[in-house]
Amino acid sequence: MVCAWGCLVLARRAAPAMIGTDLVASLRTRVPQMLEGLRRLVEIESPSSDTDATKACAEAANDLAYDLLGERAERIERDGRVHLRWTFGSARNVVLVGHLDTVWPLGTLAAWPFEVRGDQATGPGCFDMKAGIVQLFHALTCVEDLDGVAVVLTTDEEVGSPSSRSLIEDTVHGARAALVLEPSAAGALKTERKGTSSYVIEVHGRAAHAGLDPENGINAAVEAAHKVLAIAELANPELGTTVSPNVVIAGTATNTIPATASIRIDVRVTSVAEQERVDAALRALTPVLPGTSVSVECTASAPPMPRSASSELFARARRLAADLDLPALEERSVGGGSDGNFIASLGVPVLDGLGAVGGAAHAEGEYVAIAAMPERAALVAALVTELLGE
Repeated sequence: MVCAWGCLVLARRAAPAMIGTDLVASLRTRVPQMLEGLRRLVEIESPSSDTDATKACAEAANDLAYDLLGERAERIERDGRVHLRWTFGSARNVVLVGHLDTVWPLGTLAAWPFEVRGDQATGPGCFDMKAGIVQLFHALTCVEDLDGVAVVLTTDEEVGSPSSRSLIEDTVHGARAALVLEPSAAGALKTERKGTSSYVIEVHGRAAHAGLDPENGINAAVEAAHKVLAIAELANPELGTTVSPNVVIAGTATNTIPATASIRIDVRVTSVAEQERVDAALRALTPVLPGTSVSVECTASAPPMPRSASSELFARARRLAADLDLPALEERSVGGGSDGNFIASLGVPVLDGLGAVGGAAHAEGEYVAIAAMPERAALVAALVTELLGE
C-alpha cells in the first residue's frame, strides 16, 4: 500500500525480535521515508505567531502519523491553536512530547529551502524540532504493542506553551515516564535545564512636542533606560542566573517626547530560589523620573528541570544504546527551557533531547545528521518497549 506522500505504509507493529541490533538495521532502510516526512513538515512553515500556519503543519503531522501508525490524533483547540494528542489504549503510562512550531517567520523557506547535502538535511525548523517528530513516529512503528503510550504535539512551545501547558500536564499526570523529542545538545541528551521566565515591563510618561514645550513631557524612554540598567544588575553569573533585557521599544516620532516604552526580559535560573528572587526584584521596581509609572507582567514561566528528574531514565537509555551497539550516550545541562521543565515539576520522570542530532538551533543553517535519525528512533523504540514492559 502506498501512502499519500508516495512512500510505503509501514506496519504498526514490528516483531518482538526487532528490539535489538536488528532494529537499527531495519530503521536504517527507512532513511528515504524519514527524509521525505521531514521535507513535508519543513516545507509547511509554522512560526509560533501564525495559528493558521501551525494548524497546517499539525494536519501534516496528523497525516504522517496515520500513514505510519494507522491512527489519527485527537485535535484539541485552545486559544485558537490546534494541538494533537494520540492515546493508545486506556492508560497513558509513557508519554512522548514534541512541538511543531518554529522560530522562523513565514517566507524564510524561499531563501533557505529544505535541502539534503551529504549526511546533513537543512531547512528552517528541521533540527528544532521537526526531525524529532519524524523519528518519534517511526520509533512507534517498531513497538510491538502501543497500549499505554500517548503522544502530544503542540504548536506554541517556542513562546512558552501558554495554551498547551495544561494539556501536557493533564496527559502526563500519573505517567511512568515522559520522553521529550527536543533536539539533542551536540548528540548529548538533556538531563538538566535552567528554569525560564519571560517578562514585559510597560513604562508610561507623558507626550509633548520636543521643540515647542519639551518641559511638559515626561520621557518614558529615559525611564526605560534606568530600568534596563537596573534589570541587568539582577543577573548573578556565579549562580548561573541571567537576566537579559532583550527588546526595548519607545516613542513614535523623533520630534515627540515618548509617552510609552516597553521592555521584554528573558530570565534563566538554576534554582527556584533564584527565580523567586528575580521575580520579586522585578516587581519591586519603582519609577526614577517623577510622573512616570511602571507595570510588570510575567508572561511565561517554567521551573528548572533538575538532573534528579532524568537520572534513572538516562542510565536506562545509556544501557539500551549500548545494547543497540550505538555510540555511547552523553548527558548535558543546558540553559534553554522546554516542556520538560514543567513535566519534571509534577514529579514525573522525564528525559529530554531524544530528538535530532545536529546543530545550529534557532540559527540560519540549522541541520540534522541524517545517519543519526534511525539510531535515535531505535533508541526511543527500545525505551518505550522497556518502560511498557514494566
